[in-house]
Amino acid sequence: MNRQSFLKSLALTPLAMHLSSLNSLETWTYSLPHTEKMPVLFLGHGSPMNAIEDNQFVRGFKEILKSIPKPKAILCISAHWYIKGTQVLSSSMPKTIHDFGGFPDELYQVQYPAKGDPELAEEVKNLLGAQASLSNDWGFDHGAWSVLIHLFPKADIPVIQLSIDYSQPSAHHFELGKLLKTLRNKGILVVGSGNIVHNLGRIDWQNMNKEDYGYDRAIEVRERVNNAILNRNMNALIHYEKQGKAFQNAIPTPDHYLPLLYSLGMLDYADSLELFNDKLLAGSLSMTSLRIG
Repeated sequence: MNRQSFLKSLALTPLAMHLSSLNSLETWTYSLPHTEKMPVLFLGHGSPMNAIEDNQFVRGFKEILKSIPKPKAILCISAHWYIKGTQVLSSSMPKTIHDFGGFPDELYQVQYPAKGDPELAEEVKNLLGAQASLSNDWGFDHGAWSVLIHLFPKADIPVIQLSIDYSQPSAHHFELGKLLKTLRNKGILVVGSGNIVHNLGRIDWQNMNKEDYGYDRAIEVRERVNNAILNRNMNALIHYEKQGKAFQNAIPTPDHYLPLLYSLGMLDYADSLELFNDKLLAGSLSMTSLRIG
């Protein structure tokens, strides 16, 4: 895709949204000094068990971190804070949420005691405008802590989360990512956490450990999404639900897919793109992850 086509594909935000956020962007400019531009991540988080296991996906998380500067703070958009409304976690000491059932006791003992960052939460709210609000009711769900525990095991970097509004269409979430792009120049690492192919109802439990195993529709969706990412075809990625039956089957609900759109919204033309952990699992899951920049 050439530069003109890429810029056209990003030009989805109504002018009114741009204008309404200008004052917020100016306010943020004075909040933190400019830093080296941070990359953006989308991580396929998979099973909560990845938090306490040492497997190829965990090693992939650790490997990608080696070339990422230490951030001042982290903003995580997790598939597991999926509510009506856009909320920013503003607690100074967020709790660790074990939002799952039926796993070994060891997993429920895991805590991720990172501090929150109320000031950053306020700035994120300002960047997003009137549609966003602050919340102390949530904490770190497993979409956040199960990956952060491998990226930053000391939990010594402040973390906030942003909810995903289930009442909004896919394009809306991509647009919010664009509004947050300025964070990259302020030392903030943005992490989207979900899974691109995610159909829990069709998991092949008999083949959980089979290497890179996916049903035909999962294989098709992985290939088409990967190609769209690498070719920067934002329109196809945003309107994934219109891409045919394979997509409808591999992505039956949007919650785990939408974090990818937030990450892609922060893409600049000059950014490099790197796929990693690009494996299918148990027929109907993908662990595909992405580094932008």
